[in-house]
Amino acid sequence: MNDPITIRLSRSADEPALSALAALDSTRLPARPLVVAEQDGELRAAVALDSGRVIADPFHRTTELVDLLELRVAQLRRRAERPTGAPARGRTRLVARTAGARLTL
Repeated sequence: MNDPITIRLSRSADEPALSALAALDSTRLPARPLVVAEQDGELRAAVALDSGRVIADPFHRTTELVDLLELRVAQLRRRAERPTGAPARGRTRLVARTAGARLTL
C-alpha cells in the first residue's frame, strides 16, 4: 500500500463502481450516504454512514482501508451529534500511516 488513499463521501458518479464493488463482495449495496476509500483510481471499500455496513474488494488488501473508513465514519457521526453552533473542542489533525502509505484527514 504505497499509493495515495482518498477517503471521501460517495458521489452519484460512483454508483457504477459501488455496484461493481458490492458484486465483488457478494453482497448488496448499503444505503447511502457512504464513505469510500479510493486507491489507484479505484474504489476499494465503502462504509455506510448510517448503518456501518461495509463492502470491500476481496481481491485487494482492504483491512487497513476499512479501519480508516470506520474512523472517518465515527468522526462524521460525532460531528453530526454536536449541537448546532457548538464550538468544536480542540481540532486534531489525523495522520495515519499504513504500510508506508500516508493519509491525512
